[in-house]
Amino acid sequence: MKYELVIGLETHVELSTESKIFCSCGGHGKGSEPNDCVCPACSGMPGMLPVMNKKVVELAVTAGLMLNCNINKYTTFDKKNYYYPDLPCAYQITQINHPICTDGCVTLKTSEGTRDVRIKQIHMEEDAGKLVHSGNSSFVDFNRTSVPLIEIVTQPDFRSAEEVVTYLNKLKSMFRSSGISECEEGAMRCDVNISVRPEGSTEFGVRTEIKNMASFEAIERAIKYEAQRHMDALEYEIEELVQETRRFDDVSGKTFAMRNKETEADYRYFPDANLMPIIIDDAWLEEIKANKPTAVDEKADAYR
Repeated sequence: MKYELVIGLETHVELSTESKIFCSCGGHGKGSEPNDCVCPACSGMPGMLPVMNKKVVELAVTAGLMLNCNINKYTTFDKKNYYYPDLPCAYQITQINHPICTDGCVTLKTSEGTRDVRIKQIHMEEDAGKLVHSGNSSFVDFNRTSVPLIEIVTQPDFRSAEEVVTYLNKLKSMFRSSGISECEEGAMRCDVNISVRPEGSTEFGVRTEIKNMASFEAIERAIKYEAQRHMDALEYEIEELVQETRRFDDVSGKTFAMRNKETEADYRYFPDANLMPIIIDDAWLEEIKANKPTAVDEKADAYR
């Protein structure tokens, strides 16, 4: 039987700002030693309130314009609740009810032809910290905590690893040339949602998520391995596929189960009462549009 690969991406991009999203600590890459770029606000001290960084909104809108999204003039923040050692507040400030950008589209050109990939939404959020493992000990570095991110969520429109890598390279070139993000040193990370179904079917297969990948080469290898694992499970019934989160081991070239896949209900989202809604009026939006850099594709077309 022939099978079709179905992939959707969640791409996290750290923004090139001088300070974090809700405090005055330095942005991406500003900390030279562990925990030397942390204040009471981004380390989750009681009573410290977030203050929105205007530049984050402008870069998020610019990214949305470059990806042909609708810009929502009314946008709000929500709390995503989960416990992990590198998340000092035990919740992440993100957007779910009113994201800043929706309904975009990117055109890809690969060896298989041209494909349009739909962008479901772009939302702003804060990054978590970083766990450093050494021997039998683990250390927490909060320098990255509250560094501003945009998360770009696609529809499940990819059908090959080549399309995924082409898309990620396109984002990287666009964002680097426009000053939105460096897209280096962990500033661009990707979660790959993958399933397999019989060719011609309109039903989705069992979905697994390969978490937190930064290397395009590793992403391509992980997709190929996971696609083959799904096809073998369907063809030969050697294992039962379940909806879960997996990690990719670069040495073995295999994915391994981490945990069952969470749903929205598990995170208990609710509006963040500490942050007022952001209103993007016509004058502000026109100012951002006027300052939007020329996209790499547009420059290439102009030089032809």
